[in-house]
Parts: sequence; structure tokens; C-alpha cells
Amino acid sequence: MKFITFNMFDVAKAVEVAQAADKVVKTPGQKTLAQYVCLGLAFPGVPPNTMVVITIGEVESNEAMGAVHYPLELAGATVWSVPVLEMPVAGAAAEEKKYRK
Repeated sequence: MKFITFNMFDVAKAVEVAQAADKVVKTPGQKTLAQYVCLGLAFPGVPPNTMVVITIGEVESNEAMGAVHYPLELAGATVWSVPVLEMPVAGAAAEEKKYRK
């Protein structure tokens, strides 16, 4: 399943989080499709000096997701993952009805 993940951490923790990310990047059962680093205020309410890394990836299981998130959280990051529901642009209403059943 695809997820968009937000990793938020204080700039002072950037080294620790980067080291943890380097260790989990090749975790079996997960694949990073795209990754972006926001060096400004990513959205309202984010404290100053907070880095936000936005990742779009595929995960095969909860265990694979936990194997990636847990070390990042231990390093000082707050991790928030949201499942991505892919729907075609044309015919989105029909696709939504299919998922409601």
C-alpha cells in the first residue's frame, strides 16, 4: 500500500535522524518512491527550526513500516503516515462508489 509520510524533527536532531534514515533505507518490504525536504514552514503550526521530510513510498506490511518508523522516532523524529488512495482523474465519482460498497 502507498503512504505519504511526514517526518518532523528539530534541526538540532538532524544528524541523528539522518543516521537512522541511512540505516533503514534498505529495509525489506518498503520502497521509497519520492522524498522531499522542506526547509521552510511546511504547514501552519510547525514550530520554527523544524525540518519536515515528506516521503511517498510503498510498504508491504505493518512490520516493515514499524522497522522504518521506530528507529527514526528513537532518533528524535515525529513520524506521521497517511495511506494514499489512488483514484483515476476521470471517473473519480464511480471509483469512489466502488470503495464505499
